[in-house]
Formats: sequence, C-alpha cells, structure tokens
Amino acid sequence: MKRLIYFILLSISVMDSFAQQAAVRQIDSAMQLAHQRGIFNGNILVAVKGKVIYERSLGYADGTKTTPLNLSMKFDIGSISKEFNGVAIMLLSERGKLSLDDSLAKFFPEFPAWAKTIKLKQLINYTSGIPALGPAADSTDALVYQSLLKLNALAAQPGTVYIYNHVNVVLQRRIIEKVSGLSYAEFIRKNLLQPAGMNASLVDYPVNGFGMAKAFDQAGRPSDYATGVTGWVRLPVRDLYEWTRALHSGKLISEKSLKLLAESFPGGESSLGTTGYEGDRLIWHQHQGSNYNHEAAFYTNLPEDITIVMMTNNQQMKVWPLKTTILNILHHQPYTVPKKSLYLTIRDRMLDDVNVGLAYYRQLKATGQERYDFSFEIGDLISTGKYLQRRNKYDEAIKVLQTAVQLQARNGDLSYGYELIGDCYQEKGDLAQAAASYRKAVELSPENKNAAGRLQAIEKKAK
Repeated sequence: MKRLIYFILLSISVMDSFAQQAAVRQIDSAMQLAHQRGIFNGNILVAVKGKVIYERSLGYADGTKTTPLNLSMKFDIGSISKEFNGVAIMLLSERGKLSLDDSLAKFFPEFPAWAKTIKLKQLINYTSGIPALGPAADSTDALVYQSLLKLNALAAQPGTVYIYNHVNVVLQRRIIEKVSGLSYAEFIRKNLLQPAGMNASLVDYPVNGFGMAKAFDQAGRPSDYATGVTGWVRLPVRDLYEWTRALHSGKLISEKSLKLLAESFPGGESSLGTTGYEGDRLIWHQHQGSNYNHEAAFYTNLPEDITIVMMTNNQQMKVWPLKTTILNILHHQPYTVPKKSLYLTIRDRMLDDVNVGLAYYRQLKATGQERYDFSFEIGDLISTGKYLQRRNKYDEAIKVLQTAVQLQARNGDLSYGYELIGDCYQEKGDLAQAAASYRKAVELSPENKNAAGRLQAIEKKAK
C-alpha cells in the first residue's frame, strides 16, 4: 500500500486556478527531487494569502527509514525558540511588569557588579557582553547560574559586541518566571501558544517522545541531544505557521513592540532572527534554527502574504536555498534545486583530521562540483571553522579559516573569516595574533563592529 501523501491544493487569489495548480505541481516536483538528492527529509508548508497551498511530509521519522514522517509530528526548532522568550518579555513590558532598560542586577542582585551594566534590551539582542561559557559551565540551567555567580568580568562592554549564546536565553527565561510568578512553560502556554492557536505545541517535550521526528545524521545514526537547559518549544509544521500569523497580525504584541524586538546589532540576529523594515512597516521576516540534526526555518513576505515553513530531522543546511526555489516558482521565475552541502560533507572529516579534511575539500573542488554546492564556498569553509572552534579545536579552525580568507569573496565575508581567526587566537591566549586578525577584519569591513569591539578591548587591556 502506498503511503499517504499530504498534498493540498487551494485557490490563490493572486493566480488563476491553472497557474496556481501548475505552481504547486512544480513545488512538489522540486521537493521530491530535493528528497531524492538527500537534501530534505522533513515536513514543509507553503501558504499564500492566508491559504495553505502545499503541505507535505517527505521522508522518514528516524534514521532506520522504516516509519514515514507525518504532518502531526513535532520537531525541535533550535534557536527559533528564542522568539517565544523575546515576545514574552515584550508582552510583560507592555503590561508594565518590566522595562527594557532594567538592569540584570534588578532580577539577579546576587550576581557580581557587571550585572548592573547590562540592560534587559541587551539580553534580547545578544549584546550583553556575557561570554560563551562552554559545555562544562553552561549545559544546564543550574550550571549557567552557578557559572555567572563566579564570572569575574564580561567579554566586552554591553552594547558593543554581538555574542550569541544560550546564556542570554536562559537568563531571559528566568526573568520571565521571576516577573510573572509562573514557570516559563506555563507562561508561554497561557500567553502565547494558546492565543496563537498552537494547540499541538509543547515546551520541553522529550526529543524521543511519541510523535517526535527523531533526528539522525548523514549515516542514518540517531543524533544525541546534548542540550540540558530548559525552555525549548517543540511543535509541528502547522503550528509554526500559526505562530507567524499571530505574531505578524498584532495578536500577541503590538507593532511597536515587534519592531523593538527586531532591532539587531550590525551583523547579528535579533530575537526574531532577521527582518526587513521600510519605516515602521515590516516587509519580511525569516528565522532558521538547528539543534543536533534538527533544523527548522520559516520565511514570510508580508506584502505578498507568502509564508514558507520547513522542518527537518536530518539537517542538510539547504532550507534557505529551497526557500529561494519555492519563491522563484511562485513568482514564475527560473529555478534550480540545490545540490548537496559542501559544509556537511567536509566538517566531520576536518574534525577527525584537518589535513585529511582539507585534502578532501580540494579533491571535491577539483572533481565534485556537479554534485556538491560550491556557490558559497567561503561560507561553507567559515561554517566548518566555526564547527571546529566550538569544539575547542582552535589550531584546526585557524587552518580552515585561513584557507577560507584566501578565496575571492566579498569583503564582508572575508572580514568575518578574519574575525573568527581572531577569536581563535584570543582563545589560545595569543593576543598579538588576535589583534592583527581583528585589525584585518576591520580594514576589510569598517562596519564589522564585533571585530572593532574586540580589538578595542585588547588594545585597552594592553595599555
């Protein structure tokens, strides 16, 4: 018996019925090819003018590839979850329960003196200056709290550098609990999930629980889930669509609050991921998140009222290229289906042996460009360098990043590569090399405020 295909055709006011049906057939053909190429195993939804025109499961619920996915299955959405704590804080601000100018010390008076210098608005746009503490110090809520009690100094002056880490997220969630008197999960359920009509969404639902899409790696092996901090929303594809509808319609917070929440540090993300505004008008909003081979993404164009939501339990880093494919189809433009990810193909080889990994990368560049995507080569190498850096392989990361910055690429991308090289040297304690790398980053892109802030901190320390 053939498994049920979830496939919906509804009318779209911006297209005649024949054009609409043709577009949906093209979307399905493209997604089928993406699944065959091994770049998408998951659930997808496309909506236009408030109508879902395409909704389908492609692939399997786990790495055994015996149980098909279905549309009711929940996925982990990684850092998209931070939208819920960001919106919750704005909601509490609207209710007069807190101010974005409140200091962290107001909520945690027991923290060292640096807490007085951090404002709540800096927690929600990740410019608090709190450093990444590392798994031994930040893998649970309790460890985060104890580590911050012992933290002697910030990595940078608040407001000067974007440092994305989940310590900021944990603190936001604890503040919501302190102010509301409810657990984070209960506050989110009552004030956000229920009003948005997200009836199947749950906070901290077990990743191996019934009805969860279970993540697996490139070899089909189940992925260990190492995150021990709490507050993650797990949900099906339709509920994430309902979230975008409620958020953008003003049902949860005001347009003014939404715009404040969307403010980001140059080169960094806000609590909403990334957004595009024209004056006070939100034009587009997109966000991607990942966790241990779970990946989710959504994109909304508000003037056209187009929303695309994708969730996968076998991360391939192709959700954004697939979004572009779908948009081109809807706009009657030429389109292509992405190739396999260069980054995912080389990263574990680099981790095992960076020299072997670099040789394999060069071999693929010479002979594999028909099968592997080299369209953003510097980005894939930078991502690989970051992958090594997060695992404290600083020398190996520097080798990969130095390869990246030798490519012909945009100054902004080259600047980011040098910034990360500087971060690695700083972690190694080589401040002279770190400063030289940050200086090169700023020279290539004066808009790189992160590199400028880190360089300023090193130079200040040297005086």
